Amino acid sequence: MSNPVIEFNEYRSRMNAKILESDNLVLKRMFNLDMLTYQQGALDVNVKEMLGLVSSMVLRCDDCIKYHLGKCFDEGITKQEIFEVFAIANLVGGTIVIPHTRRAAEYWEELEKNNETK
Repeated sequence: MSNPVIEFNEYRSRMNAKILESDNLVLKRMFNLDMLTYQQGALDVNVKEMLGLVSSMVLRCDDCIKYHLGKCFDEGITKQEIFEVFAIANLVGGTIVIPHTRRAAEYWEELEKNNETK
């Protein structure tokens, strides 16, 4: 039986490694900037991840949505909080975000299932 969370994380890790193996300075700096941006600072990590999730939903990037959902889950963001994030994304992005919200809600359920089997 397939596991969407594990499959996504494995694919992301494998492909990120291939990209970084290219030894392209610009790509390395972009990846590093991304990592540094989401570290603890004036804003808590959980707030930054929720902001990243809203932005990803409005920009309609399903891979980014999955990534930020996983990070939000790891940060202990509750289902109730996630659905408020979904509401903000839909308000800002409009109804075009609804299909991404469906997939995000489905992926959140997968994160919960994975946590139950640990």
